Amino acid sequence: MVHSLLLFLLLTLTAVPAQQHQYDDPSVTATMEKFSGYAIHEPHSFQLTSLSVDAQALQNQIDELAAFSDSPAPSVTRVLFTDNDVLGRRYVKTQMELAGLSVREDAVGNIFGRWDGLEPELPAVATGSHVDAIPYSGKYDGVVGVLGAIEAIRVLKRSGFKPRRPLEVISFTSEEPTRFGIGCLGSRLLAGSEDLANALKTTTDIQNVSFLDAARSAGYGKNEDNLSSVFLKKGTYSAFIELHIEQGPILEDEGISIGIVTAIAAPASLKVEFEGNGGHAGAVLMPNRNDAGLAASELALAVERHVLESGSIDTVGTVGILELHPGAINSIPSKSHLEIDTRDIDEERRNQVVEKIHQSAIKISKTRGVKLSDFQVINQDPPALSDEAVIKAVEIATRELNLTSKLMISRAYHDSLFMARLSPMGMIFIPCYKGYSHKPEEFASIQDMSNGVKVLALTLAKLSSQLHLQK
Repeated sequence: MVHSLLLFLLLTLTAVPAQQHQYDDPSVTATMEKFSGYAIHEPHSFQLTSLSVDAQALQNQIDELAAFSDSPAPSVTRVLFTDNDVLGRRYVKTQMELAGLSVREDAVGNIFGRWDGLEPELPAVATGSHVDAIPYSGKYDGVVGVLGAIEAIRVLKRSGFKPRRPLEVISFTSEEPTRFGIGCLGSRLLAGSEDLANALKTTTDIQNVSFLDAARSAGYGKNEDNLSSVFLKKGTYSAFIELHIEQGPILEDEGISIGIVTAIAAPASLKVEFEGNGGHAGAVLMPNRNDAGLAASELALAVERHVLESGSIDTVGTVGILELHPGAINSIPSKSHLEIDTRDIDEERRNQVVEKIHQSAIKISKTRGVKLSDFQVINQDPPALSDEAVIKAVEIATRELNLTSKLMISRAYHDSLFMARLSPMGMIFIPCYKGYSHKPEEFASIQDMSNGVKVLALTLAKLSSQLHLQK
């Protein structure tokens, strides 16, 4: 009986046209392996020399996507759910389909392109990034991790590779906080943020357009106010790996091809407001002033002091917004508003800095005779560590490709920060010109992108071929 079945299967396979790979049907492969007792097809068996990146095609795609912009070249502006964002999404979906991926979208516009493996029931290995762009930024941030991931799939297909686990490319919605003030919106929801799902029901932009209305105008969540449908269960993916430009100068300065990220720093965002007494700049004498502007300035310097006192180069702080009211040269500021960003890969150390900033704000308000009218911690996300198994896979891939590498941390946050809540996570950095990012001068060379895509492709192959990955 067994011999008859094997004979039938072999005769069936020989009838397959020559141009069709004889093991394209995973059910046939599984049946033959079961009855023969050995592996008919090893999904990771391919030559490194066959990993061919069409780097010029990738560059052309990046240039074409950059044309969907609300600002003139060389800058790129592509804000969530605007017309150019919708066109950019359409472009990404087309590229996924051309690469032979099956495409789906969720209620907030996260885009998924899937390549089913020989065992499609296994949790997939995922990769991806984002394509939204802050006003007047560049064309590589995020985009390399989406179009580069699609090219990595093409590389594997051209090599003849067959994944055991499915591979999935994700283009995340609104990694940038430009329109609604929420960074990594899509990946936060995928990771199951109920607070965010509820908050988005009433969230509006500066034009008073609600998130839900904006999403519907772009074709998402038509009849859906409950965004919990976006949530993914932990274990949906066996691993997640993101390719990204470094956004810093280290790799370029040191002449290193690949950065292997070990941890992602996470921000705590603060809003602070002081209220004092206004008055004429000439008429109110200095001893009699309660200057809200000077209180804000003193707090800005305190932020710098507390960050430096942490003793770690990984602790950073920025006063990115400082606004004075009424904002006239001959008027003493009666109100001030600050927005502060402080980050670290050590959550406890970062939170200690936040508390010191709070204590300084209280002290300044007392010594300057002003009111601390508001001190809010807007968000306080925990940092994320890359998974050791994913780091190892990237290290091995880099070594096999004869590329130089170094372990490093990411001081910018990425969608990977939130994907780490769903699965083992890792990141691959490539050099970028002078570390520039979020500006028109942002640039990554074709060679560096090609190196990154090859490392990503080989890492995906290794991770997808493993039967058991750390949960």
